[in-house]
Parts: sequence; structure tokens; C-alpha cells
Amino acid sequence: MKQFNWLAGTTAILTLVLAGSTLAQAGAGGGPGGPGGNFDPAQFQQMMMTRMKEQLGASDDEFKVLWPKIEAVQTAQRDARAGAFGGFGGRGGPAGGQQSAMQLAVADLRQALDKKDTPADVLEKKLTALREARANARKKVEEAQKPLKELVTLRQEATLVSMGVLD
Repeated sequence: MKQFNWLAGTTAILTLVLAGSTLAQAGAGGGPGGPGGNFDPAQFQQMMMTRMKEQLGASDDEFKVLWPKIEAVQTAQRDARAGAFGGFGGRGGPAGGQQSAMQLAVADLRQALDKKDTPADVLEKKLTALREARANARKKVEEAQKPLKELVTLRQEATLVSMGVLD
């Protein structure tokens, strides 16, 4: 659990650092994200992809193969972190989004906890359901990481581990 929390924290910090650096570069000339500009998520993602490709030392062709697998890992990691830190975005889950099994289990347990008279057996059942959802989410992360690990060089693997993409 400590390793998972460390990974989640490291990933969050890495994302914030990359976002800040990227936005500072984009905003320096009054461009997107800067004074008078608008944040463009597609442009931000492209910049992050370019930076990751450079750090991995991957060719265009190699990165075209790696990127979908990296995205699959990142998606599984986001799902596995759902509900962590009190749940980002409030109790309703993502705005306009479909909730993952993890988010539903967290919300279900919180609803039970909000009621002071919830019986212990109901709390136990909801707690067990959340633990199972977390275990399943961690398994999905491992399953998403396996094909990526099989494709990368040792140096690329080390880079992805340092970024929090691989364990």
C-alpha cells in the first residue's frame, strides 16, 4: 500500500511538473495557456508525448507502437487511483464521465459511512467490495504494464519506471 501511495504521489508530482513546464513554455509568448491564450488539451497531450518520446530515445515508428500501450497503463493507473486522496472531483465522480468499479465502490462505502446508523455488517460488506475493486484495479495495471515491459529496452524500462508508468 505504501508503494502504491508513493507511486500515485510521484505520478501526480510528475504530471504537475510536466504541466507547469509545458504551460510555462507555451505561455511565455502569450500563446496557449499564457496571457490571453486558452489551454488546449490536445496540444498539451502532444507536448507530453513528444517529451516522453525524447526521454525514451524512441524513433517515430517505435513510439507509434509504444504509445498505445503507455496510454493503456496510464488509464489503468488512473482507474486504480480513483477515490484516493478523498476522490478528486467530489463525490459525484468525474464530470459527465462513467464511473469505474473503484469509484462506485468508494462512493457506496462513503454513502454508508455518511449514515451514522449503518450496521457493521453492511459496512463490512462495502469495505470488502472496495478492497476487491482495488485489487482488481491493481491487477489491471499489472496486465497493462506487461505488454509494455515486453517491448522496451532496459534503458526505456528504467525511464518508464522513473516516470511512474511502470513498476
